[in-house]
Amino acid sequence: MPELRSIIIDDEPKAIELLRSRLKILYPDMTILGTYTNWEAGLEAVRSLPLNILFIDVSMPGKSGVDFLKLFPSIPFQVIFITAHSEFALQAIKFSAAGYVLKPIDDLELSFAVNKAIENINHKTVDSQPANTTIKIGIPNIKGVDYLNSDDILYFESVNKYTKVVTGDYSIMSSYNLGEFKKIIDGDIFFQAHRSYIVNLRHVKRFETSGTLIMADNMQIPVSKNVKSEFLAAFSKISRTAGLKK
Repeated sequence: MPELRSIIIDDEPKAIELLRSRLKILYPDMTILGTYTNWEAGLEAVRSLPLNILFIDVSMPGKSGVDFLKLFPSIPFQVIFITAHSEFALQAIKFSAAGYVLKPIDDLELSFAVNKAIENINHKTVDSQPANTTIKIGIPNIKGVDYLNSDDILYFESVNKYTKVVTGDYSIMSSYNLGEFKKIIDGDIFFQAHRSYIVNLRHVKRFETSGTLIMADNMQIPVSKNVKSEFLAAFSKISRTAGLKK
């Protein structure tokens, strides 16, 4: 996972302290470079410090968070809006914000936003590194967030409203549902073979003509009929380009 360096800008000191405390628990390795209660000081910090994630309130005296971002011809860092106002969500989308977290802060919403920012940072890093660089995926659970190498994950299994993330050595029950994981995984490596399963194509041992996958842990996973041809194409592609794990 890349080194996380963040700045918080919010005109409410109590809101800053609450966010800081949640980040320390959920992302203990994140470095908070500074916190600012006015946009002028925040602007100077953002221009001079090596951040890669900016947490910013939307509604602030003097200049809104949206107006603040308009001061930058390009935005080289990830933006997460922390706000009590939902009506600015559309403008946040225009700035390609990694997240839009409403106050009072919910840990799941905050984790989802930060994980999305990490994914974006990873993709930028991968662009300048060899193609086989492993990406870490954040797995929110009752203890916090575990980071797994994507290559170590065999499959995701939907369990009610939760998801079981299975590796070769253990499994984690995550508070994310399967659809949320589908948004952040690498579509070239992972494939949703069934409404209840997303599999790592590199850990498929065998495809049986009955429409069943045999995974590296010998788990049998069904392939839905409507995606069978798409699966075979994806499986063939990755076996040629990346190779399958034995």
